[in-house]
Amino acid sequence: MQDSSDRALVVKTRDGEVEAYGELVRRYQSSVFNVCYRLLGERREAEDLAQESFVRGYQRLETFDVERPFGPWIRRLAANLCLNQLRRPGQNRLPLDEEHDELREGGLADPETAEEERQSSERVREALMTLPPRYRAVIELRHFQDLTYQEISSTLSLPLSDVRSHLFRARKMLARRLRPDD
Repeated sequence: MQDSSDRALVVKTRDGEVEAYGELVRRYQSSVFNVCYRLLGERREAEDLAQESFVRGYQRLETFDVERPFGPWIRRLAANLCLNQLRRPGQNRLPLDEEHDELREGGLADPETAEEERQSSERVREALMTLPPRYRAVIELRHFQDLTYQEISSTLSLPLSDVRSHLFRARKMLARRLRPDD
């Protein structure tokens, strides 16, 4: 079970084995980056905050409860850093870039279908970036990180009822924004 090996790595790190934390970083760097990227929409800033998440995680590892899974804890730390960044005045966000669509487009045989798929993905990304950060966070964690409602509740330190209502409102806002102009 990965949780038990994560637990062992946390204990080793606390005992001074820095390499053990490096293994935790390797295990979770993609999911932490994805959380940051989808919340911020800018690759370099997401890379910086993902790295900052692991630095802060290392600094706060003594406060981590080894009876809980490490993944949601580090993703919550990352999400909170990103949400704090988004709350700062004057923070402009660029739409997500297209590099994550490259694999999908490469797998399509028909160039016209690939272009339609790219445009559709772009519309979804643009719509996601217009959502308030709290709604963007629950969409990211539910639909892109496949977390359960309970895990989202834990990750964002929100009551379960708030998670449900945020998801409902976020989906409704997305549907309105993605509705073709009549």
